Amino acid sequence: MAKQKTDPRRHPRLAALRDNGTFNHSAGEVADSLFSAQDGFFDPHDLVQVKYEMLRRVRAENLAVTHAAAAFGFSRVSYYQTLHAFQQHGMNGLLPRPHGPRRAHKLNDEVMTFVDACRREKPDREAEELVAMIQREFGLQVHVRSLQRALARRKKNG
Repeated sequence: MAKQKTDPRRHPRLAALRDNGTFNHSAGEVADSLFSAQDGFFDPHDLVQVKYEMLRRVRAENLAVTHAAAAFGFSRVSYYQTLHAFQQHGMNGLLPRPHGPRRAHKLNDEVMTFVDACRREKPDREAEELVAMIQREFGLQVHVRSLQRALARRKKNG
């Protein structure tokens, strides 16, 4: 049974959860009875609270992983990822982590030094041409916009 969606813009607590990155976008998937109670203590929109209670249920109440994951709106795989993160980092492990690369992994210092040399040689060289040169020199597929952003960062940082 899907719960009605709550607009986070109208509730300060929900806005705070969204602002700090712990808003559970799948709150409607949380079917556990504690989170349906009207007392407001257990909030299905609080991702950290939902994850912790899911882990606690399996550990303290011997609820099957499959049942716990489903009751809290997660997959079995997500349960084990959450458990691992909690075992490694405690409560901080329940906080969402950004996805994707943490830095420019293709346009590293070596590639950007090459780009700088190419631009010194011919300053009006277009990004499309530089991307083709990077492909030939390093065998890397780089999007033109990624190179443009890297060049803008370099210019901004001096």
